[in-house]
Amino acid sequence: MTRSFRVHLAVRASVVVTLGGLALAAATLWTLREVLDRELNASILNVASIQAASLADGPSGEMHFHDWQLTPDEAASVRELMQYAQVWDADGRSLLRSQYMTSDLPVDSAALARAAAGEIVWRQQTYEGVPVRSLFYPLERLGAAHRAHVLQVAAPLTARNQMLRRATLFFVILTLVLGATTFAGAWWLAARAVRPIDEVVDQAEAIGAGSLGRGIQAYADTIEYRRLVDVLNSMLMRLHNAFEAQRRFTSDASHELRSPLTAMRGEIELALRRDRSAEEYRQVLESTLEEVVRLGRITESLLTLARSDAGALRAQKDVADAGDVVEGVVERLRSRAAEKGQSIHLTVSGDTAGLFDADLLAQAAWNLVENAIKFAPTGASIRAAVRRDDTDLELVVEDDGPGLPAADPDVVFERFYRADDARDRAPQASGTGLGLAIVRAVAEAHGGDVTAENRPGGGARFTLRIPA
Repeated sequence: MTRSFRVHLAVRASVVVTLGGLALAAATLWTLREVLDRELNASILNVASIQAASLADGPSGEMHFHDWQLTPDEAASVRELMQYAQVWDADGRSLLRSQYMTSDLPVDSAALARAAAGEIVWRQQTYEGVPVRSLFYPLERLGAAHRAHVLQVAAPLTARNQMLRRATLFFVILTLVLGATTFAGAWWLAARAVRPIDEVVDQAEAIGAGSLGRGIQAYADTIEYRRLVDVLNSMLMRLHNAFEAQRRFTSDASHELRSPLTAMRGEIELALRRDRSAEEYRQVLESTLEEVVRLGRITESLLTLARSDAGALRAQKDVADAGDVVEGVVERLRSRAAEKGQSIHLTVSGDTAGLFDADLLAQAAWNLVENAIKFAPTGASIRAAVRRDDTDLELVVEDDGPGLPAADPDVVFERFYRADDARDRAPQASGTGLGLAIVRAVAEAHGGDVTAENRPGGGARFTLRIPA
């Protein structure tokens, strides 16, 4: 992958530089041609003006040109630099031409007619196999005697074309050299740029489910790569924590499900070893029913948490009174509290109506109050309060039990949490270990939260807040 990236980067860089070089070369060549043509036109026009002014300056008034006095060999050597001149009448008859010309210049009837009418006309032509630039210059400016005469001056384009060809070749070679140099430089830079990526990829490929906590140790000398390594390590740590939590959850769930099944199996096998009385069978069935009920509670709790993990635990909100919902839960649990000599006191402050899922709130309230009953000592008082402010509904449940872990009270919301402290050893503290985790799932389903803290006088306080 990194090799293809290096090739891709190097090719793209070289293509961009090559195209940019070609565009610059084309613009430079166009500018150079315009400058050369402008200089050549100025030179031709200057020669035409001089020749026109000197045509009739002889003593006899006869037209003549001022030509260089050259030998034939000298004339041949400067042929590419010579500028040819020829005088025509309006009908296209040649009246005079330069002494070194061996034939007439190519005449253009349309250009000749326009020049005879007083207009300066330019043409691109070929003379004796050589491209030339021609100027048709009206001689009526010299007087009435030359009204029907036209001066044609032509200059070879050989030198101009050779210069353009050399410049074109130079720019093409320069562009190719720049493209090749850019490719090599980009390849080298890409190799340096992707080296940390290679290290990250190699180390990431070596990480498995059992080594998520090891992280990536690749060295990166740029801020962007260091940030990438930090982000990957943070992601791996989150995956590691989630993997460990899932592993613990699976282990705990297996243990919790196995316990009632083992108890049921043992009691049934014991009952089947010999014939028993109806009363003994009844006792076995009642004991088995208790384990089935416990197994059902665990299964329902696991299903609720699984729905929460999958994002399927959604609050079906409707207008309801939170005070009435919690009061119904408290009334159903009073008998269980009475078995331990406990009392439950509920306080509802003001208007507690709101928009929420009454069933989920009842489930959360049941788990909080049931949790308080489990851990509060015999004869203790359990206090529950429901109130509402401008934005939230709040349910607070307090008990006089042994309290929460001082280091991290919120750890009690973890699934199958078991703390090796006085709270865990409290009388009748057995349970599924999923109730408080479900309370947190209910809070999250409503977009709220739940907190746990130790009361100053001892015991625990749980506060559930959901948007009203």
